[in-house]
Amino acid sequence: MQIVLCSLMGYLIGNINPAYILSKLKGFDIRERGSGNAGASNVTMVMGKKAGAFTAVFDIFKAFAASFIAVELFPQIKCAKIMSGVSCIIGHIFPFLMKFHGGKGLACLGGVILSFNPTIFCTLLFMELIFALVIDYICIVAPSGAVLFTFVYALLTGDPTGTLMLAVVSVIILFKHIENFERIHNGTEAHISFLWRKNDELDRLNKR
Repeated sequence: MQIVLCSLMGYLIGNINPAYILSKLKGFDIRERGSGNAGASNVTMVMGKKAGAFTAVFDIFKAFAASFIAVELFPQIKCAKIMSGVSCIIGHIFPFLMKFHGGKGLACLGGVILSFNPTIFCTLLFMELIFALVIDYICIVAPSGAVLFTFVYALLTGDPTGTLMLAVVSVIILFKHIENFERIHNGTEAHISFLWRKNDELDRLNKR
């Protein structure tokens, strides 16, 4: 029962989606604009950098909070932190409050990593940012980061249960980014460098 409650708590926290809430306050649904994703990158494209930064920080914090609260409420569950964190990512990607159409889990993944080890979070963040800037696509960060953290977690903890949960969510994150990879192939995926370009590219992306 405690495992169910731990997972359910993380999932429900994951349902709190700032991208969706901000867009609704502006009178539209973020999933109907830009890339159609209810996450920080699409908010940045559609609503600007400040809104995007707020969304990213909020999503990181909610996953961090889910992991932290789980440890406090369910100390007898060995992998409560990862269990609740992974559930939060799933709740963010498949929120029942949004008819199971949410974000893609990048910021929430960051929150889980931060709760596990801040040093590893900073190290992976630096590596992934360099990687993303080199290839000029942000969509590669979530799948590669999820896989990399799964290996790091397995090596450092030797925890097969937590590793399996991270492996499963890595596959889900990868699956959710297939459309991004297809857009890269077609030349229609948004580049990171759009942040420094004029509004004409932003308008083109929003009309896509």
